[in-house]
Amino acid sequence: MTHPCIRFLLCAVFILSGCTAEEPKPPAAPWSPDADAQGHSAPTKYTVRANAEIGKQLPISDQRDFENARRGLVAAEKDARVYRSSERTLWDTAAYDFLKDEAPASVHPSLWRQAQLNLIHGLFEVVDGVYQVRGYDLSNMSLIEGKSGWIVVDPLTASETASAALALANQHLGKRRVSAVIITHSHIDHFGGIAGLFADPKDAEGVAIIAPDGFMHEATSENVLAGVPMSRRATYMFGMPLARTPRGHVDSGLGKAPARGGIGIMAPTIIVDRTPQPIEVDGLEFVFQYAPESEAPSELMFYLPDRKAFCGAEVVSHVMHNLYTLRGAKVRDALRWSGAIQQSIDLFGDVEVVFASHHWPTWGNSQVLDYLKKQRDTYKYIHDQTVRLASSGATPREIAEELELPDSLALSFANRGYYGTVRHNSKAVYQGYFGWYDGNPVNLDPLPPADAGVRYVESMGGAAEVRRKAKEAFDRGEYRWVAMMLNHLVFAEPNDVEARELLAQSYDQLGYRAESGPWRDVYLTGAHELRHGVTDGGVDLAGAIDLLQQVPLERFFESMAARLDGPRAADNATKLNFIFSDLGETHVLWLENSVLHHQKRAADPDADATVKLTHDFFLRLVLRTIGLREAIFSDDLDIDGSRIALLSFFRLLDQPNPSFNIVTP
Repeated sequence: MTHPCIRFLLCAVFILSGCTAEEPKPPAAPWSPDADAQGHSAPTKYTVRANAEIGKQLPISDQRDFENARRGLVAAEKDARVYRSSERTLWDTAAYDFLKDEAPASVHPSLWRQAQLNLIHGLFEVVDGVYQVRGYDLSNMSLIEGKSGWIVVDPLTASETASAALALANQHLGKRRVSAVIITHSHIDHFGGIAGLFADPKDAEGVAIIAPDGFMHEATSENVLAGVPMSRRATYMFGMPLARTPRGHVDSGLGKAPARGGIGIMAPTIIVDRTPQPIEVDGLEFVFQYAPESEAPSELMFYLPDRKAFCGAEVVSHVMHNLYTLRGAKVRDALRWSGAIQQSIDLFGDVEVVFASHHWPTWGNSQVLDYLKKQRDTYKYIHDQTVRLASSGATPREIAEELELPDSLALSFANRGYYGTVRHNSKAVYQGYFGWYDGNPVNLDPLPPADAGVRYVESMGGAAEVRRKAKEAFDRGEYRWVAMMLNHLVFAEPNDVEARELLAQSYDQLGYRAESGPWRDVYLTGAHELRHGVTDGGVDLAGAIDLLQQVPLERFFESMAARLDGPRAADNATKLNFIFSDLGETHVLWLENSVLHHQKRAADPDADATVKLTHDFFLRLVLRTIGLREAIFSDDLDIDGSRIALLSFFRLLDQPNPSFNIVTP
């Protein structure tokens, strides 16, 4: 989640700087005659054959998951639609109506099956008194009947989708107040919609908010420092510019896609920090399991012993999850993840149903234990076999090419690579132990892509010869090799429209063959940008104001330090005090050795300038409702010292580009 990342914080990762101008559009590419409206080419005979063969190898027609996904249906709207405003549709399952047809050759048949399952939406009963609203966001909202109201588990990404999900439950089960909220982990699609649970903020007073230890820190800090590149890469991972079509985005594996609406956060009133931790919540007995550093840095699971129902949060899902997420993040610990599932089995072995933050439940003790064990063993197998192969000298690419799950795991749909994959998860395990360097000296200090591209193209006989060889390889169905060749040519000659289009066509075919939703979206977004340029760089910070208010000021100043232009700051020794009058906090910033330092402490009497402001005014800068120059010379900013020196200091800070190039130099 991200995983769906805290996308709406992403341009806030550097306050006071703004974003760079949009890159010029590339020259028009000669699309293939069979292209769709976005330029995506038709599946070739090799892709048709490959996807047809996969369809024969897997029990695609197995209906058990569909039966479970529909089991307990209480009510469903024909189409689940949620609106941000009268002008903007935030969520619309009707956009995926094409999934009701048979799998086309342009989609991996197993991913098509998962996409159909994730399209099933509505209000469902899990067991007596436990319900889920599924298909109204990337994640699920679970509702448990307490003595006085709803105990809500994971209130989705956006306030609008959370409100719609709760309204559906109240309409068909009877209106109940929200008496408690359980947030299973620190990814935004499990807490961002919390404000949508309360029609009036006063309704939240006295409501128990239960979350794992470290939740507020992780939830408000994840992606702040590295937010701009994570946001840019998230557009690829979730296929944000792609049309919802059989040649475009069909599913994210974990769900349809992240909702993009208003987000907020509430501080927990009860912390889960040990296992087992029994807590009575609105008259019901819960046994909590603390599972940090598994799927999220801060995560919990829980058991309802009276109902023998286990909530696996996002530690278990009907996918192979990410040990490394393609948007970019620290790798996750496969051993701790696997160990957390084993601990669940040991603690709650009499379980009769497992439900989770994504997908549909599994019922029956033997079926649940089989599911949990296979999830456990998928992560441990990838871990153990990666380390084994690395111990024999295999590099990350070699391990990824060789490693496959055994049939006992691979033939279980819940372990298929719809989100994570064996290939990139094995590289994550390698990275966790050995880092980015594979031990081969050639990879210690390689040329950057543009320089390498020029030399590769020259060595291969020039641009025309590379195009000729690439076209021959394309006609043989060697799309990975075509992509490698043409990537060099595009980086050497980015305006070569024939090379760009053929590279885009190779990405089309690789995307059509991908079983992973994110892999498909990455390939097809790359193809889209080769044809159209960067089209999705906007971030709606205004919708994140409730969350931004909870971000510690330290995170913003750390982010500021990461935007300092070190060479330009050489010999600069500026020192500044920031006094937040409404928070009673003072922060001192100073430049030394081209590094920006920060401490929360008393104002420094030797500072070049002392700035007095309010937290609200500071957030106006974050939201860019006021410009930097206007702010510095505003009467709302009390500055003791040189305003010019302050402005000069901020001009040392880079302007992040949220639309930087990826598939071109």
